[in-house]
Amino acid sequence: MSDFVLRNGIIVSGSAGPKKGPLGVREDRIVSSGGGAVADLEAASCVYPGLINTHDHLQGNYRPAVGPKPGTFYLTWLPWDNDLKASDTFKERSRLNREDLYGLSGYKCLFSGVTTVNDHFPQKFNAAILPTLPIRAILEYGLAHEASSYDLQWGDGIEVEHRRAVQNNWPFITHLAEGFDDESMNGVSFLEKLGVLDSRCLLVHCIAFSDADIEKVAAAGASVSWCGFSNKFMFNVTCKIRKMLQAGINVTIGTDSSATGSANFLEELRYDRDLYRAMYGEELPAETLFRMSTLNGARAFRMEDRIGTLDEGKLADILVIKARREDPYENLVNASMEDIELISLAGRPLYGEIRFLDILGGRLPSGYTGITVGGRSMFVRGDPAGLYKKARKKIGFKKILDYLPFEPGEDHA
Repeated sequence: MSDFVLRNGIIVSGSAGPKKGPLGVREDRIVSSGGGAVADLEAASCVYPGLINTHDHLQGNYRPAVGPKPGTFYLTWLPWDNDLKASDTFKERSRLNREDLYGLSGYKCLFSGVTTVNDHFPQKFNAAILPTLPIRAILEYGLAHEASSYDLQWGDGIEVEHRRAVQNNWPFITHLAEGFDDESMNGVSFLEKLGVLDSRCLLVHCIAFSDADIEKVAAAGASVSWCGFSNKFMFNVTCKIRKMLQAGINVTIGTDSSATGSANFLEELRYDRDLYRAMYGEELPAETLFRMSTLNGARAFRMEDRIGTLDEGKLADILVIKARREDPYENLVNASMEDIELISLAGRPLYGEIRFLDILGGRLPSGYTGITVGGRSMFVRGDPAGLYKKARKKIGFKKILDYLPFEPGEDHA
C-alpha cells in the first residue's frame, strides 16, 4: 500500500459542502495533503466517500428475479421464499457453490461504488467467507432474521443478539414489518415488549409501519434500511419514506439481493428517487440520497468514527466518479457503473482506470487483473473475469449477470 494524492478533484466530503482541491491518502487514512503518487483529476471528477449498502443477502444475488405471479403480490416474505425454492432461478443458482456466489456478490458491490455492506445472514454462516471479498462486509452486528413467529431463527435469539450488540457497540439488525399480516404490522410493539427498540436497531423494510410506529422508531433513535425496488417488486408498496424522513429517522439505502431487488446500488438510487417522485409528486433531493448512502449508513452501522465522510483521519474509502453534471449530488444519483473511475478501500486501490496505475506503483501488482468496462481498460483487485468464466462453465451457458459491467473474454490490461 502506498501513499497518494488526488489533485484538482471536486471533493464531496459529506461533513461540509463540495469544494475543489486535493485529497491525500497516507497508509489507510485520509489526510488533507500528502505525498506519494499524484493523480490529477483536472476538475473533471467528483470524489465521494465509498457508498454503504445497509442490506443485502450476498448468497442470493442471482438473476432473473423471482416474484409474485402477474397481477398478484405477497402478503409476507414467506410465500416468496417458497416460490424461490421452487424456481428455475434457484435450481440454476444451485450449480454454483457458496464461494462463487459470494465472490460474484462482492463484485456486484464494488462495481457500483459500494465499499461497505451488510450481508443479512448469521455470522456462523458467513464469518469465514466475508473477509475474502474485495470490499468490506461487516461482521460486527447482532442479528435476527425477523421479529415474528415464522422467522428463520438466525442467531441466538433477539434478546441475546441485542444484548451482544449493546456490549460491543454494534448495530442490531433485523427485518421488520415486511408484510401486512398481523405479526408484521405489530413488529415495533414486539420489539418494545422485549425491551430492545433503541438506537442500535437497524430495521429493514418497515413497509407496514403505522404513523405511531414511525414516531416510536424516531424517538428510539433507530435506523431504517429502505429497499424501495425490492418492496415494490414483492408487495407493490414501500415504506412511508417521506414521513420517516420528516420524523428525523436515520434512513439508509439497501439493495436487498438481486433475487428481488435492483441490479446494483447505483440503480437503487435512481429507482428510489423515481419511486419517491411517483408517490409524492415532489423530488427527493439528491443530497439527501447522498447522505442516505454514506454518513447515514455509517451511523446505522455505528461506524461513523471511521467511514461515511472524507474527513481527515477517517479510513480512505474513496469513490471517484466522472463529473457529468454540475451538481455533484445529482452527479452521484445519475451515475452508472461506467462512470466510476477509481475506488479505494482503507487506502488500497481496488478498482480503477489504468491512468491511475501510478498509485499502484506503475504496474499491476500480484493479486490484480485487468478488465474492460465501457471501452476503458481497468485494473481490479482479484479476478472477476476468471470467476465469471468459471460460473458460466458451471451454469452451462453464457449467463448474463447485469451487475457485472464487462464481458470476461475482453482484453485484460
